[in-house]
Amino acid sequence: MKVSIITVTYNAASTLAYTINSVASQDYHDLEYIVVDGGSKDDTVNVIQAHKNYITKWISEPDKGLYDAMNKGIKMATGDIIGIINADDFYHKENIISQVAEAFKEKGIQCVFADIQFVSPNDLNKVVRHYNSGRFTLESFKWGVMPAHPSFFTYRENFEKFSYYKTDYKIAADFELLARFLYKHKLSYTYLSIPVMKMRTGGLSTRSWKSTYIINKEDLRACRENGIKTNYLMLYSRYFRKVLEYLPFRRK
Repeated sequence: MKVSIITVTYNAASTLAYTINSVASQDYHDLEYIVVDGGSKDDTVNVIQAHKNYITKWISEPDKGLYDAMNKGIKMATGDIIGIINADDFYHKENIISQVAEAFKEKGIQCVFADIQFVSPNDLNKVVRHYNSGRFTLESFKWGVMPAHPSFFTYRENFEKFSYYKTDYKIAADFELLARFLYKHKLSYTYLSIPVMKMRTGGLSTRSWKSTYIINKEDLRACRENGIKTNYLMLYSRYFRKVLEYLPFRRK
């Protein structure tokens, strides 16, 4: 079973090498690694070229945003399974992909997801938040809650069958895709009770009140497009639950 890992990047020269090395260190050997750069203006391309022995395919060209770049990477992929790791993130153990592949083989399911940990950019060993995907059910979507998207793996053919990330979403195309795959099309899934990667804090959807407004607006749209009944009150209530993820006993 071939696994394709995709990294989307733009002006991420300071962190990309760490991401690449974490993929290169995986002990799963039937692995394809694709890097899609959006035409960076910093030294990102130089970093890619310096690590080209670990990269199966890469491109650097302007795109229409994060989700357009993800779609490019998926369409370049030849693996059976697709996983995405962003240029600020890294696999913290060498057997992560092996565990994911084994889950697909043993469970006979269509999707795998797990936990992720957010770490301080200044101390990568300091976990500041633990995202537990184990509490997810299909009903969670109506509350704006989904499995951790960076921990999500599925068959490449599912993108071909049910389509790709919708590029007219600014922030929540990942939420929409998971709602479409898991809720609307009822793809089978299993949960791995492990943190599959660590992420530096400060992602696209966590920057400002404006981002919060956009993500909830887009989540509402995603739910309506996929037959999930919800409202703004239900969606905004998730921020009270999110506080629990910062408590020390949640960050083990």
